[in-house]
Amino acid sequence: MHLGLIGYGTIAHTLMGILANEGAKPSKVTVLCTPDHVGETRARLARDFDGQGQVVAETRALIVAMPDLVVECAGHEGVRQHATAVLRAGIETVIVSIGSLADQPLHEEVLDAARAGSTRFILPAGAIGGIDVLSALKPSGIEAVSYTGRKPPGAWKGTPADKMHDLNALAVETVIFSGNAREAAIQYPKNANVAATLALAGLGFEKTGVRLVADPGVSGNVHEYSVRSAAAEFTVRIEGKPSPDNPKTSVTTVYSVAREIFNRCREQAI
Repeated sequence: MHLGLIGYGTIAHTLMGILANEGAKPSKVTVLCTPDHVGETRARLARDFDGQGQVVAETRALIVAMPDLVVECAGHEGVRQHATAVLRAGIETVIVSIGSLADQPLHEEVLDAARAGSTRFILPAGAIGGIDVLSALKPSGIEAVSYTGRKPPGAWKGTPADKMHDLNALAVETVIFSGNAREAAIQYPKNANVAATLALAGLGFEKTGVRLVADPGVSGNVHEYSVRSAAAEFTVRIEGKPSPDNPKTSVTTVYSVAREIFNRCREQAI
């Protein structure tokens, strides 16, 4: 596989290690990054990948390289600035920054781009499980979806919660947000990808309830959600280990992206 990557931060770096360990190393890798990070990214890629790799600084250059699959892992701006053009060029794309699709005009733009390119974009399960069940139950009539995201206080630094609370001094769990998935994804763009994933798989952004909690009693990123539908009721709780490089990201997110790649290069897809 010729793999394209938009961005080369924690997620992309960890992904390359997983692929190598699992015997799924791409034949070629093309990375798109900002012009001021080309040299740094080229050095990081060389350490992570001993195959044919190149780093480009323009979306057009990534498209000309024609990777078999592109993985966006550059945040909301990565979707807005690059993913739509890649899709219009007919290249299948995994969008990791799912929270970006809470921006309804951007979501419509991404959908239009996929249609224009006769391709599709993939939304991985990310930090949680059970998305297959939730999505499968949608035709049965979903009545309610509620999600609680619980992280250590330090994981909320740099978010609106940092202005409302002294995160260093929190001694008890504190609800820092309560509302719907669209509001959560817009206000907490680096923390609420899970809420957006649940919304897109289930009831939509407005009808998916979200609570975000700063909890000094947890060491990982705890995701819990409940679903009630005509066909089934279930609750999922996952405590993901935070990435050592970025506590806002659960390592399970990267394994979820790796699974999308495994399913395209192995005889058996799960």
